[in-house]
Amino acid sequence: MTTATQPTAHHVAIIGGGPAGLMAAEVLAQVGVRVELFDAMPSVGRKFLLAGVGGMNITHSEPKDAFIGRYGERQTEVAALLREFDADALRAWIHGLGIDTFVGTSGRVFPTDMKAAPLLRAWLRRLRELGVTIHTRSRWLGWNDDGSLRIASVDGDRALAPDACLLALGGGSWARLGSDGAWTALLQARGVEVAVLKPSNCGFEVAGWSEYLRDKFAGAPLKNVALSLPDQAPRIGEFVLTADGIEGSLVYAFSADMRRTIEADGQAVISLDLLPQMPLAKLQQALAKPRGKHSMAKHLHRQAGLDGVKAALLRELVPAAAFAEPADLATWIKALPITLLRTRPLDEAISSAGGVPFAELDAGLMLKTLPGVFCAGEMLDWEAPTGGYLLTACFASGRVAAQGMLRWLST
Repeated sequence: MTTATQPTAHHVAIIGGGPAGLMAAEVLAQVGVRVELFDAMPSVGRKFLLAGVGGMNITHSEPKDAFIGRYGERQTEVAALLREFDADALRAWIHGLGIDTFVGTSGRVFPTDMKAAPLLRAWLRRLRELGVTIHTRSRWLGWNDDGSLRIASVDGDRALAPDACLLALGGGSWARLGSDGAWTALLQARGVEVAVLKPSNCGFEVAGWSEYLRDKFAGAPLKNVALSLPDQAPRIGEFVLTADGIEGSLVYAFSADMRRTIEADGQAVISLDLLPQMPLAKLQQALAKPRGKHSMAKHLHRQAGLDGVKAALLRELVPAAAFAEPADLATWIKALPITLLRTRPLDEAISSAGGVPFAELDAGLMLKTLPGVFCAGEMLDWEAPTGGYLLTACFASGRVAAQGMLRWLST
């Protein structure tokens, strides 16, 4: 049984019951700090649980340099967080909760039962044993005139004056689960710079699919394809055709660069290789074979294995004249351009970019302009693709913030 050490006189408030807030609560309670955690939702960890639907991808097993590279423009800052708690440390921590993990064929790490709920239950049991008090249906509304925290609950407003406070309120996606981004205005009112929240790991819209493609193939997966942006190496994977455009894991891997390109140029043109395992010359040779009485659809299926949604997308985007020229058609199949015009709305995104810039924080994640107020998790200005990278950095930031709070409390 996990027990707390001798209690101290320190009292800390944590706003937000996601991975970052819960991890900070554990670290603080383990050394005897009295921790009260507040969450606006009826229960904590709701986005964490939803992220586990279909398989709880908790982290990734790839080498550290490649892992850190997934954080793009913020890899230096996130690397500092991961030095405190990296993927290996996260797996060890999960094992300490009595939950085994395994590495999938893609390198992603999952709990053995693939579920988030058992992990969360074991974690909350540990936090209760450590004496953490969790208040649900309790929304932080900012600060009162005297500097105390204003907490609204079913029992009315409460003014709280802890020795330190951690804000771990998430980003701006999935508002129905609590991450509504309402905190941005509260911090800005106190003079804290906040970068605009933007969709990340999101779908993208095109100018408009034909009615046929939309009706017949919206929701259909394009498997074993390669996607690339100009001057970037292609990646093989899969994504889904939607009624408005595209979404899915392969799209998410490029979403940050796609969004930035659209912001700069008004659109982003991706290149799609529908048959990444077949070299261009071999494909040209196959398509040049006489098709006799066979239709073009049958010919594509027989010679290239191209049918279904892939063939439909080819018909959608390629000029009709190209189908009469095997060499040209093969080139289109190996580099099919799709023009993206905008992201899907922020609330539909898996995660968000933007938030509190690292320049606003010290090494312990305390706001430089609000001593005693710390930030962690997705409300910080960083982003990463799916694959366990989001959760790992959230856990790590919670631990770094907790250590920063302990140093602050000891001064």
